[in-house]
Amino acid sequence: MFGKLIQPEIEEMVAARNFAGLRKTFEDWHPADLAELISDINRNDQVVVFRLLTREVAAETFAYLNHDDQEELIRAMGRHEIANLLNEMSDDDRTALLEELPGKVAAALIQLLTPNERTVAQSLLNYPEESVGHLMTPEFIAVTEDWTAGQVIEHIRAHGQDKETIHVVYVVDLFGKLIDDVRILQILLCSPDTPIREIRDDKFVALQATDDRKAAVEAFRHYDRTSLPVTDSRGVLLGIVTVDDVLDVQEEVATEEAQKFGGLDALDEPYISAPFWRLIRKRSGWLIILFVSEMFTATAMSFFAGEISKAVVLALFVPLIISSGGNSGSQAATLIIRALAVGEVTLSGWWRVMRREFYVGLSLGAILGVIGLARIAIWQLLGFANYGPYWGLVALTIGLSLVGVVMWGTLSGSMLPFLLKKCGLDPATSSAPFVATLVDVTGLIIYFSVAILVLRGSIL
Repeated sequence: MFGKLIQPEIEEMVAARNFAGLRKTFEDWHPADLAELISDINRNDQVVVFRLLTREVAAETFAYLNHDDQEELIRAMGRHEIANLLNEMSDDDRTALLEELPGKVAAALIQLLTPNERTVAQSLLNYPEESVGHLMTPEFIAVTEDWTAGQVIEHIRAHGQDKETIHVVYVVDLFGKLIDDVRILQILLCSPDTPIREIRDDKFVALQATDDRKAAVEAFRHYDRTSLPVTDSRGVLLGIVTVDDVLDVQEEVATEEAQKFGGLDALDEPYISAPFWRLIRKRSGWLIILFVSEMFTATAMSFFAGEISKAVVLALFVPLIISSGGNSGSQAATLIIRALAVGEVTLSGWWRVMRREFYVGLSLGAILGVIGLARIAIWQLLGFANYGPYWGLVALTIGLSLVGVVMWGTLSGSMLPFLLKKCGLDPATSSAPFVATLVDVTGLIIYFSVAILVLRGSIL
């Protein structure tokens, strides 16, 4: 927001080539605000503004930019500028950039790194894309337990400026194996002569480099940490993962689940930059599946064609019935998918959820049933509609059908995520459209079955 407020002034200064004024203006800006400004101004001005930043600030600002803006800046910069930028970037941010670029481009950029940085970059890129190792950075403070608090503080003063974080100091043995972590506050509050072995408590949490990155999200949420160490299978400390990277993963996971809720394959890139045909491919699959599934709705309708021809009034309420079931099912599916994702419920708790949703669905169905029954009665009595001499039975049919359909929709929506997870599939794929389509077909069967029972001998 800060950048947007003075964007016109910045553009005027760029046009006037007032570079000294621009440098003065940007002195106190946070890199996130600079990135927002760069994203909002035109492409030519982006390069001008970015080149005015110091190497350190430019690297931090670059990490906040979206992928498209990063690529544009790289294309506009010279080889020397790119080399400076990549060598200044944090390891995890640089890995995120390189993995998004085409293979040949990424390989060329890696060659611009210093030997040490190139080794780090290649080692991180060798981990699977969805692994914790792909998120970590090897920039951390590690000491042995025979160090004193004073020695640790002096070490941080000498080398801490290059580390990702100094909030936690990691204790390793002579072979680099992680044996504990100590918060910097504990070190600052004790005597400088206190050995680290007297401060540590052997209560530490670590991730493995081969863990799925979703495990990192869960670990940060559960243990309320700002950083966590990453080890190999032998327990050797390889790096750390910080909360900013985990928040990015959480955003990606939330975006993927939201897109699946809408009935499409998750996009691997921002919507606005996704190619047209990729949007078609991602969205057409589920649409075709749902379309074919909806054909069963027509089949169900044709099965009850005789009843509809005798009581046309029943057709008037078909949208009301099936939409109520679909809506209740979508609500239940959304609640249970989220509860499974955050660990509020587990597969073993399916029976408890089913029992709970049975009564919830029964109550919700009763509420809608009363409203539906009242609606028909009011419209009939006030003369807004004429449902025939048996309107009372029609109203009862609608009321009872809503109870059954809503209860069935709630049960279906709550149980589908459990079934999919049990089969090793992503529960998010039991999205709202899928649940609604399933309940449409079964809802019609419930509706017309109730109608046959209630209206037999009168209309039918």
